[in-house]
Amino acid sequence: MDTIIETLDLKKSYGKVEAVRGVDLRVRAHSICAFLGQNGAGKSTTLRMLMGMIRPTSGIGRIFGLDVAKEDHSVRIRERTAFVAEDKRLYEYMTTAQILRFTRSFFPGWRKDLENRLLEQFELPLDRKIRKLSKGMRTKLALLLAFARGSDLLILDEPTEGLDPVSIEQVLQVIVSLVAEGMTVFFSSHQIAEVEQIADHVIMINCGQIVLDSPMDSVKNEYRHIQAIFPEPVGERDLAFAGIERVYSEGPVVSLIVSRNADQIVEHVRGMQARSVDVAPLSLKEIFLETVKR
Repeated sequence: MDTIIETLDLKKSYGKVEAVRGVDLRVRAHSICAFLGQNGAGKSTTLRMLMGMIRPTSGIGRIFGLDVAKEDHSVRIRERTAFVAEDKRLYEYMTTAQILRFTRSFFPGWRKDLENRLLEQFELPLDRKIRKLSKGMRTKLALLLAFARGSDLLILDEPTEGLDPVSIEQVLQVIVSLVAEGMTVFFSSHQIAEVEQIADHVIMINCGQIVLDSPMDSVKNEYRHIQAIFPEPVGERDLAFAGIERVYSEGPVVSLIVSRNADQIVEHVRGMQARSVDVAPLSLKEIFLETVKR
């Protein structure tokens, strides 16, 4: 199956508040797909709908071709999906060893080799109660429990929150290695540098709606900042060109945020008698800020 996750006009409302407003997205098999958005943009609500934790108000959500709104389908989805929520709740009265033994018993495909490797790599104490673990240790334990299940799909909500830089790098390396072995990963994050490092597809959500959905290579190769200086001020109507997402004007100086057709736009601008034209790439952080503003 080429598409693992698919939604069509997926919506969730709480009274008059529209948390998710008609989301269409697709996550391909064996990919690392990042889900970016501000706090309150609808990321966690979307993930919780996909996992059957809350029901959509309307629209369609499918994982492995199964309907997320149907209870029996949702059970089958969770059998093949490891989910780590943002709060990363664990049974605090258990020790690390106890929760590993407890979780392991539910998953026939549990990877003991990965469990042992990550216990050593994450330096998790087996005999310590979970309530006495630091926030970073709890995060690493929650991720270990998800990584070792032998799942086909991994859905992570802010997976590296609270981790130090060394631990973040370890977690990202594990994610990449699992995808190389055949897993699919869909994760939300505020850490744009991490997204740039490992994701091969990026989806941005703002105010409950998808505002960007693109392969990472296309984002890096096609988004550009073009600055032009004209002999005299120009009107925005003269810059109505496919691919221009945003126009900033200050007298004769015009800055363009471009998502595609950069070469043609440069030619168009030069044809308007611009005195100078500078073109520069945009970082994912800059693209995110511009997309959210738009």
